[in-house]
Amino acid sequence: MAMLEIKDLEVYYGMIQAIKGISFEVNEGEVIALIGANGAGKTTILHTVTGLLSPKKGQVIFENKDITKIPAHKIVSLGMAHVPEGRRVFAELSVYQNLMMGAYTRKDKGEIQQTLETVYKRFPRLEERKNQLAGTLSGGEQQMLAMGRALMSRPRIILMDEPSMGLSPILVNEIFDIIQSVSASGTTVLLVEQNAKKALSIADRAYVLETGRIVTSGDAHALLEDPAIKKAYLGE
Repeated sequence: MAMLEIKDLEVYYGMIQAIKGISFEVNEGEVIALIGANGAGKTTILHTVTGLLSPKKGQVIFENKDITKIPAHKIVSLGMAHVPEGRRVFAELSVYQNLMMGAYTRKDKGEIQQTLETVYKRFPRLEERKNQLAGTLSGGEQQMLAMGRALMSRPRIILMDEPSMGLSPILVNEIFDIIQSVSASGTTVLLVEQNAKKALSIADRAYVLETGRIVTSGDAHALLEDPAIKKAYLGE
């Protein structure tokens, strides 16, 4: 059963068509990777799914509900969280305050505290630095904070945009381990990632985008071994 369905999506920036009739689905419990070169339309898809952009045509269906015209702040309360490209933490707020911003749609203080403890367990460095201003964290710590903040809303699905961008290889491995543990705990993941090799190594399925169209899709591990994918996206 598809948790998220994208149907015939067309998105424009002014006169330029960025997304050209894309359809795909994400099933509950899966890790789905969207891979492709810069400018392929990956981030535009995430922004459209989460209500930050409006499509000219097509539908976004989440848990059998058409959310195409629902504003972004209401989509969060339906169980969808977005970790944006470039992390976008609130630099002037503490780590703790950033995390609590992620829980703004929730009311039960006891449950929020439980989620906070779970996030701290997953990201011990955030607990160590809970009173530190987010803007003073390293890039890797800011990425962890952005992921932790998204998890504070207790999402059914989490959309991640380039989580490994600008990080050292050791931190990249750590971030991907965390994505796998988020998935293992029952949260569905839609992952946009420039590092195609890492993305395909942890995904169940993947869709390959070129200039606003899906050109290939399939089992992620099969795509990892596909000679054409290796040549185009894996630098092999």
